[in-house]
Amino acid sequence: MTTSTRGTEKVPAVLVLEDGRIFRGRAYGAVGETFGEAVFSTGMTGYQETLTDPSYHRQVVVMTAPHVGNTGVNDEDPESSRIWVSGYVVRDPARVSSNWRAKRSLGEELAAQGVVGISGIDTRALTRHLRESGAMRVGIFSGNALPDEGTMLAEVRQAPEMKGADLSAEVATKETYVVPAIGTKKFTVAAVDLGIKGMTPHRMAERGIEVHVLPATATVEDVYAVNPDGVFFSNGPGDPSTAEHPVSVMKAVLERKTPLFGICFGNQILGRALGFGTYKLKYGHRGINQPVQDRTTGKVEVTAHNHGFAVDAPLDKVSETPYGRAEVSHVCLNDQVVEGLQLLDQPAFSVQYHPEAAAGPHDAAYLFDRFVSLMEAERA
Repeated sequence: MTTSTRGTEKVPAVLVLEDGRIFRGRAYGAVGETFGEAVFSTGMTGYQETLTDPSYHRQVVVMTAPHVGNTGVNDEDPESSRIWVSGYVVRDPARVSSNWRAKRSLGEELAAQGVVGISGIDTRALTRHLRESGAMRVGIFSGNALPDEGTMLAEVRQAPEMKGADLSAEVATKETYVVPAIGTKKFTVAAVDLGIKGMTPHRMAERGIEVHVLPATATVEDVYAVNPDGVFFSNGPGDPSTAEHPVSVMKAVLERKTPLFGICFGNQILGRALGFGTYKLKYGHRGINQPVQDRTTGKVEVTAHNHGFAVDAPLDKVSETPYGRAEVSHVCLNDQVVEGLQLLDQPAFSVQYHPEAAAGPHDAAYLFDRFVSLMEAERA
């Protein structure tokens, strides 16, 4: 990716999909070129949390909401230390930031971090195209000396695909760090960072949990060196079929029957550890308005999502696994995709979405309480 951070309001930009479709607009953020997987997010707010979510590593995010950047950028809402998206696509970027917490505009932040974007295109048409044709590779090119269309398309088709990508170690912490419990410490959790968002250990800390966040390369010995009451596997980018090391660590945790909770990528890791397959969704689930049913209670919750892969597990029966009986606990009401798994004979469960609510609805906050209940029961 090559970038420049000069003013971009009138700089021409071109978005090129790998199937040859082209959209022309204006540069937004940094000027240069970038490549990734084109995906769309249906959230109408929370763009800071989206941009800084490590799960979006190597993806070009198309915002379906037409107006983006209205509240600018602040220093409190990022979910990690940097923007992770490889490109950003909006229709109408805000001309003025209007929020008491804003420190700078979104365009300025994108430029400062070298994120190449494009504005002024028909994002509704682009989203409909991705829904019909599926997520695909894309390139954004901007500047006054753009390559010809054939050259741009060839470069897009040479970019790596998301299928088969092993990315979690690229976004995870390199060193273990601790998020202390808020108030009285009740439990210790070892959290395997596959692309964790900052709000996730905070939600556990709010419940009296001291969270030791470990690198994606952490071994079983590293996990149990912190003497955990529970083990957590985070969200993260890439294809779960490549995640051999996290799966092996997950299996060791299951063998010890330590209370276990996984979200998003962690749900896919649990699926693989139990013997289920995973597959790539046509265009994935991304946004903060996805309806999911908790089949254990019948409750329907509105949830925050960011995933392009899913677990292939039967919805209509209890499955036998090497670690006891397992069932699908949550399901997406839009397309019946598996949204959660739970073991019936030991304390382990996972969900495919983001209960930390950053950004997003708070319907799923109870899942952290469920994790606490498992640790309480194990201690008792």
